[in-house]
This record gives sequence, C-alpha cells and structure tokens, in this order.
Amino acid sequence: MQPTNNHTVPNGLTQHRREVMTPLVYFRTFWMDYLAMAVLGALGLGIYFLRPAPNRVFPVYFRDGEVVNPEFTYPYQKDIIPIWLAALLAFIIPFIFIMLMQIRTRSFNDVNTGTMGLLFSLITAAVFQVFIKWLIGGLRPHFFSVCKPNINASFVGTGQGFDGLLFDRSICTGDEKQINDALESMPSGHSTAAFAGLVYCSLYLNGKLKIFANYRPQYWKFVLFYAPLLGAVLIAASLTIDHYHHWYDILAGAVIGTIHAFGSYRFQYASVWDYRFNHIPLPRVDAEHGFDYHLDHLEESLSGSRKGGWRNGQIHGAPFDATATLSMVEMDRQLRV
Repeated sequence: MQPTNNHTVPNGLTQHRREVMTPLVYFRTFWMDYLAMAVLGALGLGIYFLRPAPNRVFPVYFRDGEVVNPEFTYPYQKDIIPIWLAALLAFIIPFIFIMLMQIRTRSFNDVNTGTMGLLFSLITAAVFQVFIKWLIGGLRPHFFSVCKPNINASFVGTGQGFDGLLFDRSICTGDEKQINDALESMPSGHSTAAFAGLVYCSLYLNGKLKIFANYRPQYWKFVLFYAPLLGAVLIAASLTIDHYHHWYDILAGAVIGTIHAFGSYRFQYASVWDYRFNHIPLPRVDAEHGFDYHLDHLEESLSGSRKGGWRNGQIHGAPFDATATLSMVEMDRQLRV
C-alpha cells in the first residue's frame, strides 16, 4: 500500500516510510467506503421494489379500433438473461481477470484497488439507473400483455387528454408487480450492469497489458480488449429479443454504465489512457501527498506487460508531453548527482 510517514534525505528529495497493511490499517482506511457501498446498495434495492412514481397515461385504440402503439403489444415471456445473471457476469468476469493478473503483478494493493473500483462502478451505476426507472420509467414492449387493459374500442373518448384517447394504469387487470415492472422500461438495468462491469474490465486489461501504449502488442491483446465489450453488447441486445426493452432503453443503460466504468477506473487508478500510469493505483493511505506522476513510479509499479520498457526502465514520456517529461527526468537526474 501507500506510505504514511516521511523523512527528508540529504539530496533534498522526500521519501516515505511504508506502513504495513494490517487488518486494522485496512479497516481504518476503507471502512467508510464499504459503509457507503452498503448504504447505496440498500438504497438502490429499496427503490427497486417501490411502485413507479409517475402516473403515466397512454393511448390504447384510435376511434376506428386500431391499436395506437403496436410497439407495446409484444408477448410477455421470460427474459433470456435474468438481471441477477447479468449483474453476476458483470462482476465475476472482471474479477477473474483481476485475479489472473496477479500471476505477474502479485499485488494486494492492485487486487483491492481493482475490485473496489469494479464495485464502485456496478453499485453507483445501479443506483443511478433505479432512480431514473422509479421517477421516469416508461412502457416496456410487452406492457399491454402484462397490463391486460379492460377496455375496447367502444370506450374510446372516455379517457383523458385530447378527445379522451388517453388512459392510465387503472384500466389494467393484470398482476400488480408485473405492471409495476412493465412501467419501468427506461433505462435498461441489464445494459447498465453489463457496461458498468465489462467496460471497466476492458479498461483494466488495457492498463495492465498495455494494449494501447508505446509499442504494438500481439493481436490477441487487441481482441481481448474488445471481448468484454462484445459480451456487454450481447447481454444488452438480448433484451430486444425477449421484448423487455426498446433500443433507446438499452442505449441509455449502456451510456450510464460506460460513464460509471470510466469514472470508477479513473477514481482508482492514476490515469485511464496514459499508458505510463494507467496501471498504478492512486494513494489512499497517504492521500495528502497525492501521486506526483513521476516516472520513478514505473520502477515499483509493474504492469502485466514485459514489453515497451516496463521491465527495463526505458519509458520516456507519451504523445504531446514527451519533451517536457524528458526535461523533468534530466533535471531530477542532475539533482540526484
């Protein structure tokens, strides 16, 4: 883990003594994070079971008896991938890669950082989307099959709005829980979970394997980077086959999951795309000192790659800042002489 005490050495540079990560130190450092996750998880679960907040109105028939919105008339059937399975896959696949990466990195700090970042992404994105489901929602493609409206074309004109064409859930005769769920289509929880976990997985793989870095890696690494994204798309797209979501529900969930994955990764690691630092966990124990983005960190924080200079200390900058970085390295070398 990161250091907590410091002392000054003769050349004017500040060094820090490293505190041993005992269970007590771990609890003292991270208890509030775990408490926040538990509170958010309980909040999200509680909201998930609430009755939808808005009283949505919808047309059923035109005056000639034609169904107004056939996109809400699809048959109700079991989802191909249940939400619990989507959430499990979104966690377990990245976690497996985090653990496999320890074959080379062998760092408890990285396991803890990577896993907590994954949990941050999944939990925060889930709470984000359930709030939108509860307060905004929308009609699922199988809404009328679940609603089972007690109305026919002769009732047109007795509802609300212009020409009395609109009705609310009071005309439904189906199961109340299914109706509640059918009124919460936007955004897709499956898509949110899949993209929150699997986009995070791709970012983690890029940081550790240096897929987009200062050298051209093997092609299988390029494929591996996109494999979790394919999994996220397949999980999300399956919802159009089982008629649980519209395309725009899926897109909204994918956007929510993706922005939380990027935010959570940057929250935990020194960079998202800068290949010199995007594998290094940010300090938590000694946070008041921060991370100084110095290339000396590369000597202590190994990535999963053996190429590109990570194992021989030859990393000298990145696009757009290579000159400045080289100047700082040279200045530091002069100070050390």
